[in-house]
Amino acid sequence: MATDTLKSSTGPGKGGDGNAAHLRRMLLNNGALSALVVLVVALSLLSGDFLTTQNLLNVGVQAAVTAILAFGVTFVIVSAGIDLSVGSVAALSATVLAWTATNEGVPVWIAVLLSIATGIACGLVSGALISFGKLPPFIATLAMLSIGRGLSLVISQGSPIAFPDSISHLGDTLGGWLPVPVLVMIAMGVVTAVILGRTYVGRTMYAIGGNEEAARLSGIRVKRQKLIIYGLSGLFAAVAGIVLASRLASAQPQAADGYELDAIAAVVIGGASLSGGVGKASGTFIGALILAVLRNGLNLLSVSSFWQQVVIGVVIALAVLLDTLRRRA
Repeated sequence: MATDTLKSSTGPGKGGDGNAAHLRRMLLNNGALSALVVLVVALSLLSGDFLTTQNLLNVGVQAAVTAILAFGVTFVIVSAGIDLSVGSVAALSATVLAWTATNEGVPVWIAVLLSIATGIACGLVSGALISFGKLPPFIATLAMLSIGRGLSLVISQGSPIAFPDSISHLGDTLGGWLPVPVLVMIAMGVVTAVILGRTYVGRTMYAIGGNEEAARLSGIRVKRQKLIIYGLSGLFAAVAGIVLASRLASAQPQAADGYELDAIAAVVIGGASLSGGVGKASGTFIGALILAVLRNGLNLLSVSSFWQQVVIGVVIALAVLLDTLRRRA
């Protein structure tokens, strides 16, 4: 009888503790998605215009460029690196496309290839500086940030260049309602998920980010893989630059200024760890949506752009704090 009483008194307690632990673990592992849901609900209650179809499509368009950049940065952060150059590389790639197609008369499809090649080349240079020059990723990509922006200004002479009409359609809508940038964002997200989850390169990213020395001892050619990783980041930056320029109908040398910080923020908010080894395409996508929803909602609520920066900074700090708590758990 006493034993039964003891079981009945301790059983629910253990079950309650187990349920609480499970709930805490679930919230920590899906913190970005939980935050997005809470944010959408809150903004829906605060603004009647938020949940309209047109506004939600606007959110998708606003998130597109940041998300595409962030997908490329995800590869770098998963491998315990950092890429500060993606905004400048995006602007340079778009400038190369517009300049070669508009000013030099190069066929558009060749101009697109040159633009993509420019992004990949910038990434490979950063990767080489890190792998073979032994520069810290922060310094190497900071240098590329300055080089990319400078070359963009030199090529364009500091003035916008008209974008080819055939490429500008990327900024239009499909069927009169579905924005093409959103479709490009989804496609690049799928590519990112496949690379991270289904390829040898993706597995090496996690291995290098988890323990670079152990990855090297296990036979992974770390230097070569880093070249591929930063080359992929440059490729995604080029695609983002083309999408952004198509929306603006011109390549602007100062375009995407500061976007690298938004891209890194989206990756971190999405659950990736800055110490490497952790990160998913879906998390990055949610992180980019959180930033876009925040900005859109704050605009609808007529919040000053100055205060918007404060709010976004707080969100980034909370995301990093959540990452710390998750790793401790």
